[in-house]
Amino acid sequence: MIKQGSLLKMISVNNNPVDYYLELGKEKIYLNELIGNQIQLRYLGTINCIKCGRKTTKSFHQGYCYPCFMTAPETSECILKPELCLAHEGVSRDMEWSKEHCLQDHYVYLAITSGLKVGVTRQSQIPTRWIDQGAMKALKIAQTPNRFLAGQIEVDLKKYFDDKTNWRNMLVNKIDTEVNLLEQRTRAIELVKKEFRKYFIENETVIEINYPVVEYPIKVSSIDLEKTPAIEGVLSGLKGQYFIFKGGNSINIRKHNGFLIELEY
Repeated sequence: MIKQGSLLKMISVNNNPVDYYLELGKEKIYLNELIGNQIQLRYLGTINCIKCGRKTTKSFHQGYCYPCFMTAPETSECILKPELCLAHEGVSRDMEWSKEHCLQDHYVYLAITSGLKVGVTRQSQIPTRWIDQGAMKALKIAQTPNRFLAGQIEVDLKKYFDDKTNWRNMLVNKIDTEVNLLEQRTRAIELVKKEFRKYFIENETVIEINYPVVEYPIKVSSIDLEKTPAIEGVLSGLKGQYFIFKGGNSINIRKHNGFLIELEY
């Protein structure tokens, strides 16, 4: 069977294991059913901006044309650096968008992806944000009324906790399973500036996430469709926003947002 359309990041539902779906055109494909089967992804040479739809020769910020990259609220600096958000001061590329995305409750969390990390997400993105990062466990530790404050707490905690995921370790399942998130929350409260402690929350439970992977590779390499326009093999699993193939090849679907592809399975 062959399906064609522009890639968008996989849709996930936190069941046991996570259910993954891929929308291509008008089709919604249940990806878990493809695990263990031979599949092929072919890049057809066209990239369409995921904001305005226009063709672009280069993708910016995972799927945007350059004009949208420069003007869209989704590509604002505070998306990657929440501590730079100014929506609470009335400054935004699109204030109505910011009311829905920045001036809402945000959480600072601890998660185990490849190792222990700290991060920020808004309420409506839980647990999607954790799944997209390939987290095995996650715990909300602080709640703030806007993105800026959550970013300020994250910056303070980054002195003591990592904020990056080693994607290679995540994909081969090289995980530090000894980390106790409840103990790390206590540590975070002790280390954070006193002015931020009032935002910390208790009585949250650790969320565990199980991914549909039948076999983790020993080594992994990531395919870039602009350099290698086709990837095929037996799909051995789905984790984060990655297809994992038997033998170690992988592809980050979100990185290729807007790429016109054919999926054969």
